[in-house]
Amino acid sequence: MSHIVLVGAGNMGFAMLRTWSKTKEHRFTAVEPNEALRTRAAGLGIQAFASPEQLPDGSLIDVLVIATKPQMVGDVVARYARNLAPDALVISVAAGIGISTMRECAGRPVAIIRAMPNTPAAIGEGMIVCCPNSEASNPKFKKIAEQLLSAVGRVALVDDEKLMDAVTAVSGSGPAYIFHFIEAFSAAGVEAGLNADLAMLLAKQTVFGAAKLAIESNDTPSKLREQVTSPNGTTAAALNVLMADEDGLRNLMVKAVEAAKQRSIELGR
Repeated sequence: MSHIVLVGAGNMGFAMLRTWSKTKEHRFTAVEPNEALRTRAAGLGIQAFASPEQLPDGSLIDVLVIATKPQMVGDVVARYARNLAPDALVISVAAGIGISTMRECAGRPVAIIRAMPNTPAAIGEGMIVCCPNSEASNPKFKKIAEQLLSAVGRVALVDDEKLMDAVTAVSGSGPAYIFHFIEAFSAAGVEAGLNADLAMLLAKQTVFGAAKLAIESNDTPSKLREQVTSPNGTTAAALNVLMADEDGLRNLMVKAVEAAKQRSIELGR
């Protein structure tokens, strides 16, 4: 049984705790300075403390999961380094903080997995991409990271940390693109004559249903699109606009993702 300590019981941390609390395979502890959030975590039957100094003496940490604001990550790694077991794993779900920064703050070689989640993780439908350092190459570390993080969504792995900028641009920032698409889709419905409430309902449910069908179907998105599109029909008329060579949706998305990727690189520096 591993001792897993979560630092930060906000929305992301609490979403993980809610699922973790249902298993007896590991022992979980939460550290959260905010009293209301700490009380909420304790309500799941998990020990919750205000600071690492309150952890029981000699209580070694097998897995440290950091779910704080990015600017706090370095301090968290430094403060908890003395509590880490010799073969401990550190998992950070804070955006933008690189593995080298965490390694430097630890003051010694330590297995680290940098994870990039997105906001739907708060309802268990996130996309979490993990990148391990060389010390975390052991399959056991990847296995426990996937086990813990799958509590809030689907988990994927990349071995090259440079890809995390592209991951940030696609899945990390991606929910905002979809939210804006829903805004624009709904506004188009209003322009077409629908009232605002109905237009928003149609936009939300259509996006949700289409995404769920794309995930559950054995057909590719391209095939699913073709199945909806009758020759010279209404869908084809709309797709002629959305799939235009110069100013179509594909080129717009390429530009948007590239802009987010470049900004992620800048912030990382």
